[in-house]
Amino acid sequence: MSESGTKPSEMTFGRAMIPVLFLIGALFVGLNIYGSDPHIPILATAVVAGLVGLKSGYSWQHMEEAIMDTIKVAMQAVLILMVIGALTGTWILSGTVPSMIYYGLQIISPGIFLIATTIISAIVSIATGSSWTTAGTVGIALIGIGEGLGIPLPIVAGAIISGAYFGDKLSPLSDSTNLAPAMAGAELFEHIRHMLYTTVPSLLISLVLYGIIGMKYSGSSIDTEGIEVILNGLSSQFTISPILLIPPLMVILMVIFKIPAIPGLIGGVLVGGIFAVVFQGQNLGSIIDAAHYGYVSEMGIPAVDDLLTGGGLDGMMWTVSLILCAMSFGGIMEKTGMLEAIARKILTLANSTGSLVLSTILTAIASNFVAGDQYLSIVITGRMYKDVYDEKGLHPKNLSRVLEDSGTLTSPLVPWNTCGAFMYKTLGVHPFAFAPYAFLNLLNPIISTIYGFTGITMEKVEKEEKSEKQKKKKYSKESIEGTI
Repeated sequence: MSESGTKPSEMTFGRAMIPVLFLIGALFVGLNIYGSDPHIPILATAVVAGLVGLKSGYSWQHMEEAIMDTIKVAMQAVLILMVIGALTGTWILSGTVPSMIYYGLQIISPGIFLIATTIISAIVSIATGSSWTTAGTVGIALIGIGEGLGIPLPIVAGAIISGAYFGDKLSPLSDSTNLAPAMAGAELFEHIRHMLYTTVPSLLISLVLYGIIGMKYSGSSIDTEGIEVILNGLSSQFTISPILLIPPLMVILMVIFKIPAIPGLIGGVLVGGIFAVVFQGQNLGSIIDAAHYGYVSEMGIPAVDDLLTGGGLDGMMWTVSLILCAMSFGGIMEKTGMLEAIARKILTLANSTGSLVLSTILTAIASNFVAGDQYLSIVITGRMYKDVYDEKGLHPKNLSRVLEDSGTLTSPLVPWNTCGAFMYKTLGVHPFAFAPYAFLNLLNPIISTIYGFTGITMEKVEKEEKSEKQKKKKYSKESIEGTI
């Protein structure tokens, strides 16, 4: 409602596209011409979206509440991000990250490294149900190992992302894996089983591609001298010990045993601090500095200094501010009906099962770009398309699978999305740089679209089940009308 109490006019597709087109232009000019960060272009687009909302009859109070509500959705992600920053700083100071890199450089060869990276990331992510925990623990070490082996970091980051999101997507512990069936009206385990049809082929093709890329590096001579410099630098600056691998194992176990993510990660920070005192002889002041400002390596060996400088609460503030800007824009777009208006337009083109699946995928991807959060992408898209899938007699698990194939999988590829911003800050590689090598994330939506047009695994609702659903809908409607 507007401040005068009048009802806002229905949002049109033309008006809804104004902020979207402005966003594309603002990001192009800001990032490509002036080399700026995306924060101000996104914030400026939020202003444009607000003006469109005001013109459509929405009050500032309504839009401000929309911004606050949307930011609340992202607050857990923000808190996890801040704790991961502190965790990274203390784990470098304690020798945990250096030990992971040290042993990894000795046991993994360049030829199999990308395949091993994908599989390791997938296993950890399935166990924890979190792509973020995977990237913040083994991901950091794998980036260091890859750099030591001379493999370009965008390729390494792409392999980490592929493995991490394979596990995140299929783990029953994952938030997105539980959210998608809830939005679609499917059961959790039937949702997971149905996702195997698209996710497993995507992983297998990805592993083949990583194997082919790995052959290029297995044939080249390894810079043993450069690796030796890194190993000597690590062992001279830190006490290296297998015991220092305990903190990441503890965090993984805590998540497996369903300890909430934030307390589990804080436990990792505390253990890192204790190990810094016991193994590296650090004091409380240096631990606080590492947790707050990150660790700064000043050995004078560029390879080692690059590997070990990073982390800290302050280091995550760039990402936190980006998330807040993106959530402000996404909140206005959702609560003023602009996203819904765009989806309605897309739905007019969805005449077949294939075009419906493609429309769902494009909407989820667009939501990741516009709303800036994978959860919003799943919720908004699921809410928009649920009834359409029901009307076409498609089982809800088809929708829940498509939501994950697109909303979950493409979220880390968008720099201003909460997932993309997190991966950028944690792995140190821009999403646009690793996106071409995140094969699983790219393949999954394509395979899902092919299934939609060919009808492969697109299960229909049984007649009895459909009839029962319609009865429930009818009774629910009658019940509502009876109370009015």
